[in-house]
Amino acid sequence: MQETPHKPDTSGSGRLLPSVDAERCLDAQQLHDLEQAFQRWVSAARREDHRHSRQRIFLIFLIIRYSGARLNEVLSLDPLADLDLSQHTIRFGRKNAGRDLSGREVQIPEAIARDIGTILADAQSTWPGGTVFRIDPAHVRRKFYEQATAVGLPPSLGTPETLRKSRAVELMRSNMPLPVIQKILGHSTPNLAASYVEFSADEISRVAKLFAERENRRKTSARNSFFGKVGAIRRGTVQTVVEVVSLNGQVVTSVITTDSLARLGLKIGTLVTAEVKAPWIQLCKDLRPPNCSAENLFQGKVSRVVSSSTTAEVVVCLADGTELCTVITEERRRQMAIATGDQLWAFFDAFTVVLHVD
Repeated sequence: MQETPHKPDTSGSGRLLPSVDAERCLDAQQLHDLEQAFQRWVSAARREDHRHSRQRIFLIFLIIRYSGARLNEVLSLDPLADLDLSQHTIRFGRKNAGRDLSGREVQIPEAIARDIGTILADAQSTWPGGTVFRIDPAHVRRKFYEQATAVGLPPSLGTPETLRKSRAVELMRSNMPLPVIQKILGHSTPNLAASYVEFSADEISRVAKLFAERENRRKTSARNSFFGKVGAIRRGTVQTVVEVVSLNGQVVTSVITTDSLARLGLKIGTLVTAEVKAPWIQLCKDLRPPNCSAENLFQGKVSRVVSSSTTAEVVVCLADGTELCTVITEERRRQMAIATGDQLWAFFDAFTVVLHVD
């Protein structure tokens, strides 16, 4: 029995490609160092009024750092109306007569929501009635520059705009689908015509929430995750082939037992996560696709290599910004002469792909 929907043109013309310059962004370590610098700066205040003033700047930093919002959006927030810290969400965008005008809701990690709540509670005595964000943007920028300089960064890498771009790159490198990143940053709705299926705003929000929860845990045994909908099911007596269409238009094929199909309740349109562990991904350094039986075959460029005496971790960046991480022996990496910047193929068998319904 086969269930396959109509497939529109998949030429890629509707794909959303990264537009940020990763070279002008902060990496994970630099972002961590900058956050630590702000925390030390707040703790070093000797007077309570100085501490409150510094907390105010730190609060703005945390929101931009973890939401990717624009500075003017943060300074327009009403903490009582726009922050739902129990649900770990921040609402950006003004309302008029109860109607949203280009508003969006952004999920943030639970731990960050707690930190923001603590700072806001402490700040209420100094800035009551939601005035904590009423501050001169030039003053905010100066303090951002100072903390960037304190950790050895040029001031140009401490701007709110750089933090916003850095958040986008960070999410891309964690394999968040680009349409979800676009929604978080407040860009226009992407054209998903290249996908086999369409995604609602609610489903995109669910994916964003899933990533925020995963970021809060910071731990997972499967480095490679694709989020999408079931696009096709080819049912067999014992085993079933399931095709998952990601928000980026990629198709990941999985083979599961037919019993698992029923147990998970999978059908066309079900939102799922497809995961494959790094050791199961193989590499082929050739311009032409490898002649193999693997159902999942992707071309990309090596974005980084981390080697030890025995093993090597190779990260391959696909055309849409998705990163695949694989682990091979260091000896094999040397034999294949794999280095950063190389074009190659990453492929894995459908039997290695595990499906999750969240």
